[in-house]
Amino acid sequence: MIETLRRIVQEVNTADNLEITLDIIVRRVQQAMNTEVCSVYLRDYPSGSLVFSATAGLNTEQVGVVSLDEGRGLVGLVASREETINLESAQSHPSFQLVPGIGEEPFNAFLGAPIMHQRKILGVLVVQQSAARRFDESEEAFLITLSAQLAGAIAHAQVSRAVERQAGSVAESFTKVNGIVGAPGIAIGTAVVVSHAADISLVASKTTSNRRAELRNFRDALSKVRIDIEEVSRSLSSELSAEDHALFDVYLGILDDSSLGGEVARLIKSGQWAQGALSQVMMRHIKHFERMEHSYLRERAVDVRDLGSRVLAYLQEEDQEERIFPEKAILVSEELTASMLGEIPRENLVGLVSVRGSGNSHVAILARAMGIPTVMGVVDLPLSSLEGWSLIVDGYNGVIYPNADKDTCSRFQALADRDLAVTKELEPLKTETCKTRDDHRLTLWVNTGLMSDIDYSIDLGADGVGLYRTEIPFLLRESFPSEEEQRRIYRSQLEAFAPRPVTMRTLDIGGDKSLSYFPIEEDNPFLGWRGIRVTLDHPEIFIGQLRAMLKANEGLGNLRIMLPMITTVTELNDALELISRSHKEIRLEGWESNLPPIGVMIEVPAAVYQARALARRVDFLSVGSNDLTQYLLAVDRNNPRVSQLYDHFNPAVLQALVSVAAAAREEYKPVSICGELAGNPQASAILMAMGYDILSMSANSILPVKKTIRSLTLKDSVNLLDEVLQLDDSIKISSRLNQVLFENGLEGFIHR
Repeated sequence: MIETLRRIVQEVNTADNLEITLDIIVRRVQQAMNTEVCSVYLRDYPSGSLVFSATAGLNTEQVGVVSLDEGRGLVGLVASREETINLESAQSHPSFQLVPGIGEEPFNAFLGAPIMHQRKILGVLVVQQSAARRFDESEEAFLITLSAQLAGAIAHAQVSRAVERQAGSVAESFTKVNGIVGAPGIAIGTAVVVSHAADISLVASKTTSNRRAELRNFRDALSKVRIDIEEVSRSLSSELSAEDHALFDVYLGILDDSSLGGEVARLIKSGQWAQGALSQVMMRHIKHFERMEHSYLRERAVDVRDLGSRVLAYLQEEDQEERIFPEKAILVSEELTASMLGEIPRENLVGLVSVRGSGNSHVAILARAMGIPTVMGVVDLPLSSLEGWSLIVDGYNGVIYPNADKDTCSRFQALADRDLAVTKELEPLKTETCKTRDDHRLTLWVNTGLMSDIDYSIDLGADGVGLYRTEIPFLLRESFPSEEEQRRIYRSQLEAFAPRPVTMRTLDIGGDKSLSYFPIEEDNPFLGWRGIRVTLDHPEIFIGQLRAMLKANEGLGNLRIMLPMITTVTELNDALELISRSHKEIRLEGWESNLPPIGVMIEVPAAVYQARALARRVDFLSVGSNDLTQYLLAVDRNNPRVSQLYDHFNPAVLQALVSVAAAAREEYKPVSICGELAGNPQASAILMAMGYDILSMSANSILPVKKTIRSLTLKDSVNLLDEVLQLDDSIKISSRLNQVLFENGLEGFIHR
């Protein structure tokens, strides 16, 4: 059964659309289980009814015509209970209702399994037989397993069909695609699809006005690939048998005009650009090979993909025309990277959408710093179809609206206008002190990493830098920056903010931050080699960075050094020893730079329980709320499947924050918090009450947080914290904090 399951899932995953997907399911399940009937009913969300969507064995003319009201019949019972129902005689069950026209009268045995995706019922998968019998345990297990494995493919196909039907015009009943909040805000603009170099599966479909040039580029690329293959063939001629050597002739034959090359050329002549035509043809044949049962033939999909990628790489070399971006561009990609953000002029970029990743991936953090509304983890998005489409990005709720209707566009434009009005209303606060109504002062710092952050952050009134991400210069290069390069970069940051303090986190790679020239490949990267673990294992990298920081601080004295991912006192002691050694070295070399304050990031549970011991050895503590939440809740923050569990207001997270603040006070050390929670107006009151001296956040959060703090009193915040800590549910906690915002006239921040 396992092999049968694998083949069905593989075939479904290569299907081109929903109709083909459902047809494969009913035919293959009917064959595999040797039943007379297999049918799929899909839920229609506006009405709640279950639509007869595909069948093998019943009346196909009723597909898409017949539907069952919510809760009606055995199929409705499976959906409402969200559990499998196995009956020997369906017609004797009290919930049985005969559906006229579909031809199920002769059938007695009934087995129905719910199709569930992200806690929602997508539909019901049913098998039936005329003989009155109960399906055995292995058959039931097979259907349950298959429905669970196919749910994602069905959900993706449903969204793709709904979205693509809107391609020609604005639909009356619009489709929305759910993702994960990446960066708050509303963006309305035009989709610009970008892909990683030579990825044949991620090329956007678009037309060309110069078919002749596109055809010429394609044929030039084919010629270059032929030359490459012929050269490889010649170089291996003495090492391969004649039979093996003939494979290269097969490769070359695929590119001929009589084969795939001809199909691509015909698409180009019909008006498709060369890269899109190549992708369409190659992906169609790749899927064809992947569906084949014989393992040898399935492996040929790899060969076709390789050929396509080779041709695409040359096409991308030829396509050196400067891309013209729409006035309001929304960058869309399978997986956004920091370098992609630099491909489009900042004045044109209004939104970001990524199929992979989550709200706390590195690009999402950059997006928040840049103030760009972003939705991540939109796994059901039909990427290749979106080029040039109108898109709405709801960064508050993590939803995308492709080609939305007029009313939806008007509604979101009103929200965007309201955001703009709130932002303008906050501008006078730039020069005001962040203090409560009863004169308790709270310091607001900014998280930075890009040079473009500097002037903007200072203009918004940032009191300093609570987190300078030193890995960003590493990420934007093709090799490790030299010590002198780093010194210049760090000096620019320190000078720009002087005399305000600048907290520089030492290199924090690993997890979701990988250097192309220093790859870290692990099964579980967030529990692997990252942060201080990497730099202690590579002291040559760590010492070079420390020396650069200390040199950059000469004559300024506003540097603070922060160590990430500390889990043991031993790690801290080893790092402190290297900092001391680096300081002595540069002093001997003639640099006049004092040893700066050193701090530890509290971002793993082990550090929470050792916070006081760590605080004794350093000058300050800083909580990294994003990672701490991830590790406390055992939630991979880049995994869309569990994103709903990633919750800063989980009582366990709040208790940990209280514990760290108390440990710092006991050792008379200042404590700050950085990350998404620090910039959340909802959280600012209770963080202040916990005893956090400094909140460090994205620049765009400074004024909303300042406005919130200035609207409250410390006494009321302490009472609020006591109340919140008695609550055992994050939804109740969030609702209570929202209520406080509303009561203080801050309802404009509730969706932030």
